[in-house]
Parts: sequence; C-alpha cells; structure tokens
Amino acid sequence: MEVIPAIDLLAGRCVRLYQGDYQQSQVFNENPLEVALQWQNQGAKRLHLVDLDGAKEGTTVNLDIIQTIVETLTIPVQVGGGLRHRISVERLFNLGVERAIVGTVAVENPELVTELCEAFPHKITVGIDARNGKVATRGWLETSTIEATDLVQQISDKAAAIIYTDISRDGTLIGPNLDALKELAKVTNIPIIASGGISCLTDLLSLLSLESLGVSGVIVGKALYTGKVDLKEAIAAIGDGRIQDIPLNFDNTAVV
Repeated sequence: MEVIPAIDLLAGRCVRLYQGDYQQSQVFNENPLEVALQWQNQGAKRLHLVDLDGAKEGTTVNLDIIQTIVETLTIPVQVGGGLRHRISVERLFNLGVERAIVGTVAVENPELVTELCEAFPHKITVGIDARNGKVATRGWLETSTIEATDLVQQISDKAAAIIYTDISRDGTLIGPNLDALKELAKVTNIPIIASGGISCLTDLLSLLSLESLGVSGVIVGKALYTGKVDLKEAIAAIGDGRIQDIPLNFDNTAVV
C-alpha cells in the first residue's frame, strides 16, 4: 500500500483545511516546493497536490507553483483542483504531471470523464469527496444528491484510481472511514486511495486490512504537518507489513 503525502495550495502557500472549510485554513509553510522536497527526501514515491484556489474557481490557479514542483521533483506528481475541461487536464500533462484528478466533472459532466479516461488511459484519477455519503463538488462548497457508491459504479475501468475522501474526517485526525471504504470496494475493481482523518501510524496500519479489497493507497496530510505521523516510519511500516505485529479488534482495526 502506497503512503502519499499531500500538499494543498491556497494563495500560493501550503495549507490544510478543517473539513474542507476555506474559512478554517492553517498555513504550514509559505514555500510549497520546500515541503515537496522534504516529502521526497523522506522516501515518498508520489506526491498528491491540490490547487484549492482552482477547486473554488473552476480553473487551475497555482499553475506556476505546480510547474516548479513537477520540474524539480524526481517522483511522480498527481494534481487536482478545478480540472473541469479537457484543456486544463492536457495543460497539466504537458507540464509533466503524471496523473490528473477530476472531481466535480464526474458529477456534472460524466461523459467528459469517460472521454478523458479513454484518451489518457490510467492517467485520470477520479476524486470522490463525500459528506454523509453524498458527493460534494466545487471545492466541497456544494453537496449533490448522488451517493458515492452510485458514482463509483459509473467510472470507466480505464481510470487510474479513485480517491475517496470523507469530508467530515478531513483535517480532523479522527481516523479513516473504514466502513465507507469497504462499501466502495465492493462495487468497483478500480484501485481505491483512502483520504481523510489519518491521525497516527495505527490508522495507516488499519487500512492494510482493506488492501485485499482494492484499497491500494492512502493520502496523509495534517498528521504529517503536525508531527503525529513520521513519513519515513509510515512508509517502512506499510512496506514491511507490520500490521501482523499489532493486535487487532474483530473488525480488523488495530488495538491502541
């Protein structure tokens, strides 16, 4: 299972939001490139980059910063935020971005997502951000009536992955939503990347119980920035499969 560090860009700075609320943002670093290099040097095999300004505006805003990070790093970078037109996706690929993450268009223009998956097989990742099981769009500022499990079943099998974020847990450090991840895994064969709520190494190890169901990665944000999770340790633990050494509850979550 891949541990993927996250950088959220807002006004050119590295921030974290609480439950997706733009009014509750915390700046962790004024220099996102410095943070990106830090995660790469600590062993990350991929970087997750989100343009929060772009998610709100519907078009890529922090393009210069994204370009600088992609050109400087040697690891692949996946980017999301405001990608609602093919030209925006192509622009990122031209910069060297490995995967483009689309979210809002999966609800508002699913035909475009299918088109993108066909045109760029295994380079399009679909971000499904849910609030109480309902898919949220436009930088989490709006909530649709579509169930996350229904949307998952509509996604082309040429998608690289599905990133599932439980908004109620994002930035809260209260742990991942294992039940929701299990339900999604039941209805798709596309690899699922978990996001939201990771607070400690035990949370990461608990996700290993879902790996056989198709949960192939986990995005970690605030826990890294607050020091609650050490990236090197997390990568080593997941890679070594140390979940075998930790006692589990009957629901396969680690005992703390």
